Amino acid sequence: MAASPPVRKARAALVVLVLLLITMGGVLAYGVQQGRAQWAPLLALDLEGGTQMVLSPEAEPGEEIDDEQLNQAVEIIRQRVDGTGVAEAEIAVQGSENIVVNLPGVPDQETRELIQAPADMEFRPVLRAETDPEYLDEMMLDAQREELSEEEFAQLEEELEAQREQDQQQDEEPAEPEDFPEPEGEPEHNSDLNWITPELAAEFANFECSSELSMEQRQAQDPDEPLITCDPTRGEKFLLGPVDVDGEHIEDASWGSEQSPGGTPTGAYEVVVHFDSTGTELFRESSTRLYGYPEGEAQNRFGIVLDGHVIVAPNMRSPITDGNARITGGYTEQEAEQLAEQLRYGSLPISFSIESEQQISATLGADQLRMGLLAGVIGLLLTAGYAVFQYRALALAVTIPSLVVVGVITWWAISLLGWSDGYRLSLAGIAGLILSIGLTADSFVVYFERVKDELREGRSLAGAVEAGWSRARRTILASKAVNVLAAVVLYLVAVGNVRGFAFTLGLTALIDVILVFLFTHPLMQLLARRRFFAAGKSFSGLSARELGVDVLYRGAGRFAHRRMVSAREGEDGARPDRDSAAADRSEELPDIPEEEWAQMTIAERRRAREAATARREQTEDASAEPSSTTPGGDR
Repeated sequence: MAASPPVRKARAALVVLVLLLITMGGVLAYGVQQGRAQWAPLLALDLEGGTQMVLSPEAEPGEEIDDEQLNQAVEIIRQRVDGTGVAEAEIAVQGSENIVVNLPGVPDQETRELIQAPADMEFRPVLRAETDPEYLDEMMLDAQREELSEEEFAQLEEELEAQREQDQQQDEEPAEPEDFPEPEGEPEHNSDLNWITPELAAEFANFECSSELSMEQRQAQDPDEPLITCDPTRGEKFLLGPVDVDGEHIEDASWGSEQSPGGTPTGAYEVVVHFDSTGTELFRESSTRLYGYPEGEAQNRFGIVLDGHVIVAPNMRSPITDGNARITGGYTEQEAEQLAEQLRYGSLPISFSIESEQQISATLGADQLRMGLLAGVIGLLLTAGYAVFQYRALALAVTIPSLVVVGVITWWAISLLGWSDGYRLSLAGIAGLILSIGLTADSFVVYFERVKDELREGRSLAGAVEAGWSRARRTILASKAVNVLAAVVLYLVAVGNVRGFAFTLGLTALIDVILVFLFTHPLMQLLARRRFFAAGKSFSGLSARELGVDVLYRGAGRFAHRRMVSAREGEDGARPDRDSAAADRSEELPDIPEEEWAQMTIAERRRAREAATARREQTEDASAEPSSTTPGGDR
C-alpha cells in the first residue's frame, strides 16, 4: 500500500535532516583529524582565562579618529601581538573609539608597551638585499601544513631539518667584522654604500628573518642610521640606508587597475601613494637618486618600513616629480587594497592608553563554565519535566528527541564556527543557549496546542496535525523572526560579551526553525498514524480526558458529550460525517461548504456552530407552541 502524501513528505524531511547531520559531523570530524578543529567549542576569555585590556586612543588636540584609522590600528596591534608569539589573541574595536585586546595569560611589560606605542612608517633606500633560505623553508613548511597529511608533513619536516643540519655543517663560523673591509670614506647620501661598516656587514650576514625586534629595539631605531630588517612575507632580508621620507608626509593612498604604457588594462592592480608638498620634494630627490642605479641592483630599490618590517620594496623605474608614486607588481585586487590601507594609515599619530585591565584566572573561567553548564542542565531538565507532565508520551516521543537534535546541531555549529571564523563561546553565549531551551520548547507548545484545538473540533489526529501545522507554522515563523531581529539589533548595538549572547540567541532561533520543519512536524505526521496516539490512548497526551473534551457545558444547566473521531475518519482533515453529527446533538454543524469550513479559524467555526444551534433551538421552540385553541376547551 502506497504511503500517503504527508507520510512521504515526512520521510523526505527526515532524510534531509539526517544528511545535514552527516555533513556537519563529517566536516567537523575531518577538521579534528587534520588537527585544525576540535569537537568541543572554543572558549572565550571569560571561560578560558587571560587578560582583557581596553585601549583608548590619544590623538593630537583637535584631531578626530575615524573608523578606518581604528580598524587599521587594530591590524597593526594584531601584527605586533602575533609577532611576540602570543597565540589566540582577540583584538577588536569597541564602540566608537576604544579597542579591546584579549590575551591568554598575563602579558609582560614589553607586550603592553608594544600595544600602546604608535605606528611608524618610513621610506628608506636599499643598500643590500638577500633571501633567507631557512626562513623560506619555514614558510614553505607552513604552506604545506594544510595540504599534506600528518605522515607526509612529518616526513617533509624531517627532510628539511636534515638539510638544515647539513647546511650548518658546511657553513663556516658566523661572520665577524674582520671579514669585511672598511668604508672608503664618509657617506655622501642615503644610498651610499659607505654607510656599511664592518660591524654592520657582519650583523647583516648573521641576521635571520625569524628574529623578532623587541620594543626597545624598535624605539632605538635611529632614522639617521642604517637599519637591518626583513620582509616576513617574502623571506628577504634588507640592509637599508637612513630615512629618505617619513610616513607622516603621506597624504593619501589609493588602488586601482594597472594600465600598460598604451593605456590598456593589464589585469593586475596597482597602488598609488600621494605625498604632501614636503613629501613630494623629498621623494623627488630620493627617486631621482635611486633611478640613477641600474635596474636590478639593490640600490635601485627603496623599502617601505612599517613597525620595523619591510612591507614592500619596489624598484625605481623613473623619477617621481609630481608626488604620486605608482607601485606595481602584479598585485591582486585584495593585495592592492591591503597595501593601500597600510600606506594610508600606516603612520598613525595615535598612541593608546590602557583605560581598564581585567585579569581572569583559568580557575575562575572553569568555575564559570561549570556553573553555566549546570544552569543549562537544570533548565533542560525542568523543560523536559514540564513537557512530560503536560503532554505525557507525546513529549517523550517528540519534545525530548527534538531537544537532543537541536542540541547536537547547535554544538556542532558552534564548533564549526570556531574552526572557520575563530568564534569562541563566552559565558554570555552560554546564557543565550540556556534561554534558547525555553524558546525552542515554546515552538512545541504552540504546535501541540494547535493540534489539540483541532482535535477538540472533531478532527482525526492525522487531520489535526495537518490543520494545526498550517496555523502553528505562521505563529512559529513570526516568533522566530522577532527573535532573530532582536538578536541582530542587539549584536549591532552591543559591545563586548553581550554580542556573544546575541549571536547564540539568533543562531539557535534559526536552528529551531530548521528543527521544527525537518524533525518535529515530520515526526508528528508519522506518529499520527500510530494507533496509540491516533486512538487517544491514556498517557498519550491526546486522550479525551487530557484534551478536556469529555463534557462540554452548553449553558442553562445543559451539558453535551463531545465525540472523538476515530483514526480512520477525516484522514485529510475534513469534518466528521454529517450523519454521525446529526446523531450526536453535541455536533451541531452549520450548513457550510467543506472548502469554506476548512479555511475557517477555530473561533469562526465555534461562532458558526453557536449560530446554527441558536437557529435550531428557535425552530424547536416555535414548533412546540400550539397553533390554535378549541372553544370551550378545558382551561
